[in-house]
Amino acid sequence: MTPAELERYLHTHIPISAPLGVRVAGASAGQVRLTAPLAPNLNHRRTAFGGSLSAVAILAGWSLLRLRLGDGFRGRLVIQTHTMDYVAPAEGDFAAECTAPAADLWERFTLALAGRGRARLELAATVTVGETVVARSRGRYVALAGEPER
Repeated sequence: MTPAELERYLHTHIPISAPLGVRVAGASAGQVRLTAPLAPNLNHRRTAFGGSLSAVAILAGWSLLRLRLGDGFRGRLVIQTHTMDYVAPAEGDFAAECTAPAADLWERFTLALAGRGRARLELAATVTVGETVVARSRGRYVALAGEPER
């Protein structure tokens, strides 16, 4: 899936991504980078709303998992738990980046998915404004094989 295809997929199947202004700046099985503009995500302090930062971080992790599983995966991907640490105000357009997990974690995940039809994987994302880290997230994602995507 190309970055443009992933962006269309997100805007179609996860509709909140469009009004947030999410764009796919980079997408591969090794790393996903999503960007969003400040303007539609402002809070009362004229910085990015924490919920917007959280949503884009979750989308980055979800997108990485979707890309790593590939087009052959038939099932659902959902977020089970998520934590977010806000470390600085986001005073501009922001990006969320999620990098692939270590090979042994990925192998354990894929073996569980193949054997039990479901598996969990923790992924971390970093949210930045320019070079400044403004938030860090950690989410547990669940893959459910064979369940129809809606």
